[in-house]
Amino acid sequence: MPSPSSFDDAHASDESNPESEVSSSEVNADPGMLDLEAVQRALNRSRASIYRYANTDPLEVNPPFNPKRLNPEYRKDPREALTFHPNEVARFAQDVLKIKQVTVEVLSSPHTATQNLLEALLEETRAIRHLLETGQSTLSGTSGGAGQSPEEKPGA
Repeated sequence: MPSPSSFDDAHASDESNPESEVSSSEVNADPGMLDLEAVQRALNRSRASIYRYANTDPLEVNPPFNPKRLNPEYRKDPREALTFHPNEVARFAQDVLKIKQVTVEVLSSPHTATQNLLEALLEETRAIRHLLETGQSTLSGTSGGAGQSPEEKPGA
């Protein structure tokens, strides 16, 4: 872990104030994951500090969990961008940086064409289910003379 003297002077006030609140509203391409810039804003630290905190190894793509470091999500390729789970960022802020009150927010991404299409399909499926359920109740609600039309009922 880097010593407090290695932090930028601009961030020294956060080190001395454990009551500062951490928040982030940035979303990566992976829903719910924070990219490096979002973690940088959430922890109010420089890019270099985030890289120092991150549990990375040039010889190993996915090093084992280290409780004293900021552990990124699993990567398939060493060239992939680092992403962090919001709970991991909150854990690191509380346990290592000793920030008492931690709030990491992830806002939902804007609607994409795929998401709009999926919502339309869901709505159509619900409408079909509703029609099937009401159709089943009207068929099961008629007693006697099943399979006969209203004109063919006995006693008419």
